[in-house]
Amino acid sequence: MEALKKNPAWKGRRGPVVLVIMDGVGYGKYKEGDAVAGSKMDNLNLLTSIAPHTKLKAHGTAVGLPSDEDMGNSEVGHNAMGCGRVFNQGAALVSKSIEKNAMFQGSAWKEIIENVVRGQTNRGVSEGNSQVKRESVLHFIGLFSDGNVHSHMDHLKAMIAQAKKDSVKCVRIHILFDGRDVGETSALEYVDPFESFLKELNNNNFDAKIASGGGRMWITMDRYGADWSMVDRGWQTHVLGTARQFSSAREAVETYRKEIPGIIDQDLKEFVIAEAGKPIGTIEDGDSVVYFNFRGDRALEMTAAFEDDNFDKFDRKRRPKVCYAGMMEYDGDLHVPSRYLVSPPSIDKTMGEYLAASGVRTLAISETQKFGHVTYFFNGNRTGKFDEKLEDYIEIKSDVIPFEQKPLMKCKEITDKVIEAIGSGKYDFIRLNFPNGDMVGHTGVYKAVIESMEGMDVHLGRLKTAADQAGAVMLITADHGNSDDMFEHEKKTGAVSLKEDGTPKAKTSHSLNPVPCIVYDPEHKGEYPNEPKDNCLNEGLGISSIAATSMQLLGFIPPADYDKSVLKM
Repeated sequence: MEALKKNPAWKGRRGPVVLVIMDGVGYGKYKEGDAVAGSKMDNLNLLTSIAPHTKLKAHGTAVGLPSDEDMGNSEVGHNAMGCGRVFNQGAALVSKSIEKNAMFQGSAWKEIIENVVRGQTNRGVSEGNSQVKRESVLHFIGLFSDGNVHSHMDHLKAMIAQAKKDSVKCVRIHILFDGRDVGETSALEYVDPFESFLKELNNNNFDAKIASGGGRMWITMDRYGADWSMVDRGWQTHVLGTARQFSSAREAVETYRKEIPGIIDQDLKEFVIAEAGKPIGTIEDGDSVVYFNFRGDRALEMTAAFEDDNFDKFDRKRRPKVCYAGMMEYDGDLHVPSRYLVSPPSIDKTMGEYLAASGVRTLAISETQKFGHVTYFFNGNRTGKFDEKLEDYIEIKSDVIPFEQKPLMKCKEITDKVIEAIGSGKYDFIRLNFPNGDMVGHTGVYKAVIESMEGMDVHLGRLKTAADQAGAVMLITADHGNSDDMFEHEKKTGAVSLKEDGTPKAKTSHSLNPVPCIVYDPEHKGEYPNEPKDNCLNEGLGISSIAATSMQLLGFIPPADYDKSVLKM
C-alpha cells in the first residue's frame, strides 16, 4: 500500500481530526416520532448553526444494498465510511447468488446436502406421524423476517425449496423473531404465511417444520461477546431442545404475549415445538446446519459454539458432529466459518490501510456494542490492526442490561477517553461511535430515546470544548437513521399508526432517512468554504464520502477511486 500524497495547499491544524459517529441519528421525515428533533439538542444545534453541514444518504444503493427501499445498517454504514467506496453488500450478494443458481452449485451447499442425503438412507415418514427415524436432518437457524439487515425470508424459502429438489427428506427451521428491523409485534405476519409455504412443500417424501425459536435479543444473536448467556439459551433451545414446549410457533407467540403483557418480538422467550412430548428438531450427529444470516456480527458466537474445539463460553453439554455452514464468511481474517455459501464482498484499499501507510497515528474507540463497527467493519471486515505501532483500539465494556434502563449507555466513558486522547497530542485521527441512537432506538421506548439523545448531546458539547482548546477538527455524522423515526406511519397518508389503546405504534427498525454531516473546524485557514449556509459543502452524496473528507482534513489528497469528499477543495 502506497502512502497518500500530501496536499501542498493544506495549512495544517494543531489538533487531530475527530470523526464522531452518532449511531442511528438521522433527519426525520415526520415530526411525530422524531426523537432527535424532539430532544433538547443544544450542542448539536449549535454546531449545525456555526459550521458547514449537509445531509448524506445512508441506506439502499448508497451503501451497497439492493434497492433504495432497503434500510441502511451499522455494518454496511461503517464499511462505506471506512472504505470510501460502495461495495455490493450481503443482501445483494446472496440474492444474486440464488438468482443465478450459483449458491446451489457451490461446494459448501453440495457438502451440506450430500451429508444429509448420505445419512438419510432408508428414511421414511410414516403416514399420520410426523416423527421421522433419527437419521440426518437439514437445519436452518437465523433471523426470521424480511428486514434485509441480517437475513431475508426469501433466501430461507429458496434454500428449503432447493433442498427438496436435492432429495433432502427432513428439514427443521429454528426461527429468531425480529421486531427491530421490522414491526415490533409482526411475528405472526411471518409465521402464518411461512407455515402455509411449508404445507405446500410437504408430502410423504419431504417433511419441513419449524422446530424452535425465540426473540433475537433473548436468544442466539448476541454480538461482540456482550452476553454469552443469550447464545447459551439458543444452544439449549435449537440444539438440545430443552426449552418450554409448544405445539406450534403461533401458540408460543400468543402464549408469551398473553403471559407477558407488552412484550415485543425481539424479547420473546425461547420455545421448542414438540409432538408426543418430544422436541421435533434437536440437532444430532450426522445432521447439517445452515446459519442463514448474511451479516456477521450476530452470527459469529453461535458459529463458534458449533465449530470451536476449545470452546469455554458456556457448557454445551453435547456438541453434535454436524456439517455446518454460514450464509457468508463472517470473519475474513480468521476464515470463520470454515464453510460458507456465498463469498462476502472483497474490500480493499480502506482508509485505515491508507492512513497506516501514511504514518497517521489513529485511535478507534466505542463501547462493546459498537466496538467491532469502528474497528472490524470500518476496516473492510478485517480483524486486527494495519500497524500495531500507529493504531490504538479502546473498547469500553457495555452494561449487560436492557438499553432503555440506562439510555446514556457509555457516552460519558467514551468521551472521557477521547478528550484525554485529544489533549495528549498522541493522535492525528480519532474515530468514535456513540451507540445510543441505534441501540436505545431499537427498544421502541420513546422516552428512553429522548433521554439517550439529550445525554449524548451533553457529551458532544464536551467534545466541542476539547476541540476548541486543542485546535482539533470534528467531523460529525451517522451510519444510518433510527431514532429519527420512532413511530409507525401510514404509507399513504403519513399519519401515525395507532394501537388499540390509541397510543402510537412504536417503530424499532432503522429508517430510510438521511444523516448529518457537520464539519466543525475552529481554526479554519481558508482551504475550503467554511460557512453554515446552503451549498457550502458538496450535496447529494452518501456516507462513503466520509473517508475522502477525513483524508482531506488530515492534509492528504484522497485516492482517485474514492467517492467525492463533501469539502469543496
